[in-house]
Amino acid sequence: MNKKTSELEASTLPLNEILAGDCVERMNALPENSVDLIFADPPYNLQLKGDLHRPDNSRVDAVDDAWDQFSSFAAYDKFTREWLAAARRILKPNGAIWVIGSYHNIFRVGASLQDAGYWILNDVVWRKSNPMPNFRGKRLTNAHETMIWASKSEGAKYTFNYEALKALNEGVQMRSDWVLPICNGHERLKDSNGDKAHPTQKPEALLYRVLVGATNPGDVVLDPFFGTGTTGAVAKKLGRNFIGIEREEAYREVAQARIDAIRPLDKSSLEVSTSKRAEPRVPFGQLVERGMLSAGETLTSPSGKMARVRADGTLIADGVKGSIHQVGAAFENAPSCNGWTYWTFRRDGQQVPIDLLRQQIRAEMRQ
Repeated sequence: MNKKTSELEASTLPLNEILAGDCVERMNALPENSVDLIFADPPYNLQLKGDLHRPDNSRVDAVDDAWDQFSSFAAYDKFTREWLAAARRILKPNGAIWVIGSYHNIFRVGASLQDAGYWILNDVVWRKSNPMPNFRGKRLTNAHETMIWASKSEGAKYTFNYEALKALNEGVQMRSDWVLPICNGHERLKDSNGDKAHPTQKPEALLYRVLVGATNPGDVVLDPFFGTGTTGAVAKKLGRNFIGIEREEAYREVAQARIDAIRPLDKSSLEVSTSKRAEPRVPFGQLVERGMLSAGETLTSPSGKMARVRADGTLIADGVKGSIHQVGAAFENAPSCNGWTYWTFRRDGQQVPIDLLRQQIRAEMRQ
């Protein structure tokens, strides 16, 4: 898809708007292959029977809204299949979806995802650092929810900002179990009566991690169950475009007020650590073509062995010929070698890694 086509499609989308109505109907009205990421927090179908009370007899503010009530598992499965099909149609070929749920529904949703043609990448356990206790004492405290991350299809080149998530996690590879608190305190939105504006409002920290890891600035993120707008609020903050779909007017009003109050980060702050694999490929021969290294010049290995640069960008040393990687591997008697970090050249009396020349070219390509 070229840039002009992408810009034309974006101009036809209701970017940064909250759409009223049924999520399936609204998604079916959007252009095909137009959305980069979908974050879905569908009804959990909790199947609650009667009120729940604490030991002091106070009533628990549980999810008893009409939108979470289904007549049977078959009815819920039909609903799930319909919205997943609509979502998949509007996802770009390399798009992805995140769906969050509890033990009540996530296994049924996971099966429907696979049946619909999505390709599951990970399941992520959101472990709540402050879960609601099990007041009846008849089950384990339900201290986590599960998110499923899936690409539109097998082999899709989905976005994954590995280095950015690693940086968020103090330089350690991000795991699939996330310990974050539930939404409370000043972040918990209230209605005019001082009650929770939405019973299942998700914490911004959860969406922040998802969007930093799975989208880039300018991407379009759609939330078909928008609620009070956590996805939209975080998307705006991070320089992503959002489309929200919500049928309940009260939730739309709260979400719009919330998003209007968000100040997006400046563009320089939106840049994140990128994977080395995402950097433009630079052939070693390009350094020779541009005269940054000369044919006949000597490169030195960490152990002091030397190889000469040839006119075609290959090396020769002790009867061994090949690429910077192949000759390095031969010197080390190893199956492979990263020649960019292995070889150095001499400039102004100092041994300098050839990778510095590659980084210089990459910096030019980004300008």
